[in-house]
Amino acid sequence: MSEERQRPTAGSSAKAAEVHPELIERIAAYMESVNLGAYVDLYRRPWRMLWLNFAAGTARGVGMAVGFAILGALLIYILSSSFLDNLPVVGRVIAELVRIVEHELQMGSVRR
Repeated sequence: MSEERQRPTAGSSAKAAEVHPELIERIAAYMESVNLGAYVDLYRRPWRMLWLNFAAGTARGVGMAVGFAILGALLIYILSSSFLDNLPVVGRVIAELVRIVEHELQMGSVRR
């Protein structure tokens, strides 16, 4: 009892579409929702995919650098205004530096 497998033909796919039209519609809607055509286009044009990945990586790197700079500046500001002023040795050094800078600013305005 050997059953021969039939090769799919154009007629058999049309027959399958008639049997399960709602399934075909759901698959088509899913493929449109995931934008499968854009993925296929990217794989057909590898230089475009390389360029898009390079641009995305550059944007991420710049974003991280800017974010780190902002957070670092904020952290330094918070530490310098609250923590460092309360340390006995460092607070005196900072106070002396501020006094020197203020003195130089006053002397600079007198000299002009």
